[in-house]
Amino acid sequence: MRLRHEAVIAQRQGPGPGPAAVPVEYAVAVDRYLAEASLGPASRRVYRISLTSWAWALVGRPVPPGAQRRGAVPPVVPLALLDQAEARARLAAALADRGAGADARTVNRELSALRSAVGWWQDQRWITQDPTAGLRHRAGPAAPAAPLTGGQVAELFQTTAALREHAFWRVIYDSAAHVDDVLALDAGRLDLRGGRAPLAPPAGPAGWIRWRDSTSQVLGWLLAGRTYGPVFLTDRRAPARAAAADVCPVTGRARMSYRRAAEIFTSATRPLDPAGRGWTLGQLRQAGREACAAAG
Repeated sequence: MRLRHEAVIAQRQGPGPGPAAVPVEYAVAVDRYLAEASLGPASRRVYRISLTSWAWALVGRPVPPGAQRRGAVPPVVPLALLDQAEARARLAAALADRGAGADARTVNRELSALRSAVGWWQDQRWITQDPTAGLRHRAGPAAPAAPLTGGQVAELFQTTAALREHAFWRVIYDSAAHVDDVLALDAGRLDLRGGRAPLAPPAGPAGWIRWRDSTSQVLGWLLAGRTYGPVFLTDRRAPARAAAADVCPVTGRARMSYRRAAEIFTSATRPLDPAGRGWTLGQLRQAGREACAAAG
């Protein structure tokens, strides 16, 4: 059945101009995403199952129950459907149905897989909308993850991640500030020489985010003389609906979202995590809090 499914995908994709062509089918886009994702074999298999299951939801059909799901061929889903308004409503309904029959961890994992894929497809400019926006993870009992150790933080800062990521992670670790507050930083409000910036309203102006001199140097490299606009920007231009304060007037790119920042961090740290799941920004922040406390 798997061979049959792959043959169907190949037929759907058609000859095309080459591997860089924008995929027409959701199933082909899933294959492209998984081919580029930093996932181990086991995680890749789990992601494929999760992403395939959303195909039924996108066309308003229930996922085949039980053993029928394993042998079922997913429906044909045009990737452009994700840009249509009904996609979000269909996913919300499917998420509610799924939540009624599965544990919170499973449902949240499936939603996270879709969000990661959607973010990557947006980065490729294959779609412009995020049909998962507004969908919330199910609340459930979960043990708090342990803060990163000093050795893990050292490994993190030795990775080959982009300059934007290194600057962002260093500010979080040095300051132990909330991720949202760090993402809200604007270039014109940074005091690089003093290693600080005022918190944005409503937390500011009484509060400050502070960091080390070495982090100021990395921030200076990132900004390259830019003195206005959000510090941490996405890789693509902002949508027309974006607020002016969240758009860089020089590049037209948007302020990076919490969701995207968290996905990038987890993906980048997956090879460092012995469990293969990747770490969270919350673990990095907690490590920063412990380091700040130890330093007095």
